[in-house]
Amino acid sequence: MLGAPSDAIPMTEPWILPDWPAPRGVHAAVTTRHGPGVSTGPYARFNLGLRSGDGAEAVASNRDALRHALDLPSEPRWLRQVHGTTVAQLGPLASDDEPQADAAVAHLPGTVLAILTADCLPVLFCSEDGARIGAAHAGWRGLAAGVLEATIAAMDTPPARLLAWLGPCIGAASYEVGEEVRASFAGWNPEAAACFTATRPGHWQCDLAGLARQRLAAVGMTRIHGGGFDTLADERFYSYRRDGANSGRFASVIWRV
Repeated sequence: MLGAPSDAIPMTEPWILPDWPAPRGVHAAVTTRHGPGVSTGPYARFNLGLRSGDGAEAVASNRDALRHALDLPSEPRWLRQVHGTTVAQLGPLASDDEPQADAAVAHLPGTVLAILTADCLPVLFCSEDGARIGAAHAGWRGLAAGVLEATIAAMDTPPARLLAWLGPCIGAASYEVGEEVRASFAGWNPEAAACFTATRPGHWQCDLAGLARQRLAAVGMTRIHGGGFDTLADERFYSYRRDGANSGRFASVIWRV
């Protein structure tokens, strides 16, 4: 079934815990700006992105605090995200380099997958038996190019046996786009037009989460949960559209124990 929006979290809570029927042993959380971090200025206070202009030492401290606060079984497997469709197959032991990918899947217990966003859509996946987990970064480019479909394929599990949770992203009321974005989805499925509302000539409001639901359903997924957030309007989250180049990044993490 399609999950109802669930974002009634107190403004000062450091975490959002996904409201989805994940199997026992699968855990997930989304950070907010109110976590136990040390970043200051526009990054205050729990920025987890290394490439947003914040100091490397502050980000390292924040990432360490994340692991301890959530009692994670290993260091999160951070990615070098580039708005593409590459999916990394990861285990709990990380090398010094962050793989260039926009999604990751894992089947080994103790692996922690992490996606960084600041308006783009994070999507978390798990199999119904808890044996496999996945996480994807879906900005409009990656979404149109098929990053969610690539993640599902990499999980090597029939889509009907997967669950998905749509994390915080920019909401349709805040997300005005141009013809390039609308055209990139129009050729895929005529039904995508329902996720665009005309505003001014050549511009539309775009329902990013709605487009993700369409694409997941098109490959056979039925258990789709989450949604209902707006990172631009909700100051718990970093937002590139609101904060500009100095925007930090929050993380959506999923792990197995």
